[in-house]
Amino acid sequence: MHAEIQKYNNSQTTEDKAICDLLANIICAELRGAECKIWHAHPVWFLEGNPIVGYSKQKKGIRLMFWSGADFEEEALSIVGGKFKDASIFFNDVSEIQEQNLIRWLHKSAQIQWDYKNLIKRKGKLEKLK
Repeated sequence: MHAEIQKYNNSQTTEDKAICDLLANIICAELRGAECKIWHAHPVWFLEGNPIVGYSKQKKGIRLMFWSGADFEEEALSIVGGKFKDASIFFNDVSEIQEQNLIRWLHKSAQIQWDYKNLIKRKGKLEKLK
């Protein structure tokens, strides 16, 4: 696991660290070749400079967010808003993570992508990449 991400995970409570560690390990295993770093204060994975998936600590728990997740057609992922194509799920216990669902979502995140990398250049207009 990337040192910056491990540092982020280590800063969480014991319960949240377990969630973060499991998420990071599965994401790294399934998105081989993805760049990972701390971006806007939380772990994010990128494919060709485009943000794909990340997680962060929020009041409701650990939020796992897929930047293009609204197009995954997955009931478990919550879509909020409509301007962007993100979708997310919250975890409060490591037992809530269903690994087969997470792996499926990660595969979809590589196949279904909106171009967030060039969002500013396009003045807030999203374009589909894949």
